[in-house]
Amino acid sequence: MIRKYVFGDPIETEAVIAQIPAEPGVFTEDHVRLTAGTEGMHAFSYGLADKDRIYGLGENIRGINKRGWRYISNCTDDPNHTETKNSLYGAHNFLIVDGADGRFALFIDAGQQVVFDCGYTDRQKLTITVSEGGFALYILESDSLLGLVHEFRSIIGRSYIPPKWAFGYGQSRWGYKCADDIRRVVRGHREKGVPLDSVYMDIDYMERFKDFTVNEERFPDFPAFVEEMKAEHIHLVPIIDAGVKIEEGYPVYEEGVKNGYFCKNADGSDFVGGVWPGRVHFPDVLNPKARRWFGHWYQVLLDAGIEGFWNDMNEPALFYSEAHLQEAAKMLKDTKMDNVDIWKFFTLKDILLNIANRPEDYKLFYHNVCGKMVPHDRVHNLYGYNMTRAAGEAFEELSPEKRILLFSRSSYVGMHRSGGIWMGDNQSWWSHLLLNLQMLPSLNMCGFLYTGADLGGFGADGTEDLLLRWLELGIFTPLMRNHSALGTREQEFYQFGADDSFRRIIGLRYALLPYLYSEFMKAALGGEMMFVPLAFVWPEDAMAAQTEDQLMVGESIMIAPVYRQNADGRYVYLPEEMKLYRMRSADDMDAEILPAGQHYVKAALDEVLVFVRANHLVPMAASAEYVDAVDTSHLRLLHFVKEEAAYELYDDDGISRSVTLEGHLTEIRAKAEGDGDLKICVSGALAPRCGLI
Repeated sequence: MIRKYVFGDPIETEAVIAQIPAEPGVFTEDHVRLTAGTEGMHAFSYGLADKDRIYGLGENIRGINKRGWRYISNCTDDPNHTETKNSLYGAHNFLIVDGADGRFALFIDAGQQVVFDCGYTDRQKLTITVSEGGFALYILESDSLLGLVHEFRSIIGRSYIPPKWAFGYGQSRWGYKCADDIRRVVRGHREKGVPLDSVYMDIDYMERFKDFTVNEERFPDFPAFVEEMKAEHIHLVPIIDAGVKIEEGYPVYEEGVKNGYFCKNADGSDFVGGVWPGRVHFPDVLNPKARRWFGHWYQVLLDAGIEGFWNDMNEPALFYSEAHLQEAAKMLKDTKMDNVDIWKFFTLKDILLNIANRPEDYKLFYHNVCGKMVPHDRVHNLYGYNMTRAAGEAFEELSPEKRILLFSRSSYVGMHRSGGIWMGDNQSWWSHLLLNLQMLPSLNMCGFLYTGADLGGFGADGTEDLLLRWLELGIFTPLMRNHSALGTREQEFYQFGADDSFRRIIGLRYALLPYLYSEFMKAALGGEMMFVPLAFVWPEDAMAAQTEDQLMVGESIMIAPVYRQNADGRYVYLPEEMKLYRMRSADDMDAEILPAGQHYVKAALDEVLVFVRANHLVPMAASAEYVDAVDTSHLRLLHFVKEEAAYELYDDDGISRSVTLEGHLTEIRAKAEGDGDLKICVSGALAPRCGLI
């Protein structure tokens, strides 16, 4: 059951695509109370029992159960994802209350700031405060947690599906400055036999950080270089930023000014901010005409042979507004430098440290929304969503038959239909490895299936053991990318002494690809989750609800990565009997059956723990150096068959936009015989040859 309430005059976000009529009359709900708001705000509250849990909110800090902290939906450029923060790069206003009085879910469809006080101010109360402006409230009910997710996914539309090659391993670093740098990276992987499908191009490939340009000195004959990489089975994936450089003669700038496609000041002039190129304008991607114009600029790189993009800096990140920069410069000039006392020092310090991403600056510029000028802070959380939507909609025209890789840093519910996300500029911290794991199911709830974190961490210096452990989680995430920042330690896997361990573990990802791609596609096409908390599968198991460092990945396996430095294993909770595969590569593993309960499981630095549920199968291929070389016609099965098991394997050409389950499923059955052997039966369109592991 889904009910919709509308408050005020909301700006249409198009996050929800199902036609759901609003409830008439005054808001009345048993679940949630509406309390009087101040200054145009609305607040909702719900009393929490001691053991009630709160799930959701997409990309956010802390655990899977969000109870006990205050979260603010306010897309924020901040790489230091500590427990003290309230906002990250995305705004995902969907949450589930799993309570003693029943289960229900809420979606606050609002482009402005929303505060979710999940028992922070009062442990026994959930309070949601929506900032000034109209919004829609959706209340969903179901008998199960998975049912609530399925209901929500049914009204927000199908998740984005990337090309199959985008499930391969990708290498990235801010600092690959020229074609030879990329050739060196590819050679380093191929010579060591480390699988690789893509290399990402950060801002250095551009001509002075201008979108849709290529620096011809660093990349002479760029289309030929793209083809050279494709011959090596490597896809180049360039970055696109939100800010458009202000420069005469630059066609993106000149067209945007001429047609009025940039965000405006209150007086109607084009707003000026600062990002990588210096002074920039921001495309008004909430204006459909401007959105279409900006999206079609991607054709410049599509024509050069590019088949994938990542959108960045689209919260939008703002190094400074020109108005505030001038104010700060004047204050510095007026300061008597020979007598800076403590108060003047703190004033100067605050001005300089807080010059970027100031909330006051986001109130200075405006969008054209259906002919009405709307201040940016009212629609702030919709900007990254609509920038990526611009590209996604353009690709439907420019590449109608072929899928294009697309993912973004900033997002809102609804963007999941256009592209995926990566989890932002994280750090080389062990805590961020665990955070990577815990954000996966919350993002899946909101439709973001193609996601992953920067393996090894983007900022700070990674270590060999951290990268190995992080990789042991990353081989399961759809987006699998190693990315690091300029000035940090180089962390390509071949840089370390344990390069053979890296090679074997990345190879394991390619071997598991038949299962992982199949589970992704079934989740996308069926409106389900790929990464599921144990509490959603075993809702009556109190220990499962407390276990937040293990996840189900698809229907057959549970993962339990090691995420502590110098640990030789970890405690694992099994809600039921499972078979543990301790995997060192696709061809080197051992297995044992463990009863339900708590176990300390040893895991060497180069071992991946994979738990298979009873009467389930996991199809695997042989390892390969790139996705196109994965042989799905000859499969092996991880298995734990006590009586009988069945698995529906999805496979397709990996590139066509038109995808359905029909015609792409192969059923694999295994039955335990009286003598202990397994009998395998395969039927369907593909009918691969299957053996046992």
